[in-house]
Amino acid sequence: MRKSYDAVVVGAGIVGAACTLEFALEGMSVAVVERDAVAGGATGAAMGHVVVMDDSAAQFELTRYSQSLWHELALELPADVEYYRPGTIWVAADEEEWIEVRRKWEFYSAHGVPAELLDAKLLAAAEPNLRPSFHGGLRMPADAVLNPQRAAVYLLDKAMRQRAGVEVLLGHKVTSTAHGVVSFQDGVEIHSPVIVNATGAVAPELTPGISVRKRKGHLMITDSYPSFANHQLVELSYLKSAHSSNKDSVAFNVQPRRNGQLLIGSSRQYDAEDSAVEQHMLDAIMERARLYMPEIESLKVLRAWTGFRAATPDKLPLIGPTEDPTVFLATGHEGLGITTSLATARLLVDSIAERQTAIPIDPYLPSRMAKDTSSIEHLKGEAR
Repeated sequence: MRKSYDAVVVGAGIVGAACTLEFALEGMSVAVVERDAVAGGATGAAMGHVVVMDDSAAQFELTRYSQSLWHELALELPADVEYYRPGTIWVAADEEEWIEVRRKWEFYSAHGVPAELLDAKLLAAAEPNLRPSFHGGLRMPADAVLNPQRAAVYLLDKAMRQRAGVEVLLGHKVTSTAHGVVSFQDGVEIHSPVIVNATGAVAPELTPGISVRKRKGHLMITDSYPSFANHQLVELSYLKSAHSSNKDSVAFNVQPRRNGQLLIGSSRQYDAEDSAVEQHMLDAIMERARLYMPEIESLKVLRAWTGFRAATPDKLPLIGPTEDPTVFLATGHEGLGITTSLATARLLVDSIAERQTAIPIDPYLPSRMAKDTSSIEHLKGEAR
């Protein structure tokens, strides 16, 4: 272990791995420090989707940009990353949701993003195991899925191949990051003019006061059932459910993996610190899934697990400098960390290098929270 680096990234999830690679591509010496294993936190618990979302203009720009970077990188990804593009179908359960589907289709079409309207008949043909009474859906054919743990490992391996000065330091708990110094629990210190806090839901432990809050989620994975679901399937009211801030929530979300297994989700819980799997949440997820795919209950579930997402009040990540000129944030991605990891890293490193960014970084700057007192009060209100 060296005593100084051009950059230090704390956190070896997929966002930290992507940042490490971008620094390596700049020719910088860089250390990524992780208290556990690579992808041992939210990355290891994630579904692994690469999607374009339009919940806000800023979310749309970031997800579209990052998806394009993933599509470029896909050409070199090894088979074990399991990257493929089954597409996503947003399922409209009723007439009101069908109107929203059409709005989304018009928006995506106007912005050059591939999208296809599916009426009830086309939806049933695309996904025979869905309940037949739905109004239709919106297919997003460019959406992809991957194995997030192996993707993070690949990004770090590529960084180390890119430059000899890249080190991955596992098993080191960082206790503070300030004024160019990264302090370890065992008393070791390393120095850098650029320190990136990419520790996800625990980022406030190193950067106190930032507007990031833990949000627990459950997932299940089944045995292999090829063609039970041909696309990633999401209920259209997913976003409404996902943004519920004051109560536990579940939403239908099924993702086929390349080997035929299915990931079944999803759930969101605030103020849940215990990482234990909770049976009542699994029951709620399965009950919701049965409303959309009645036969899903007959599938064999192999295991279930939990993870903690890093949530912000405005549903956008924190990317950029803090009040300490040596400390930068790359956190707060909620359920879109896999999708937006590559764009986060590119925006951050381009801004540090004082280059023009591909999309404006302003909507994601941490300073927006200091300016937006209503967001801070909203976060405090949620905590009460």
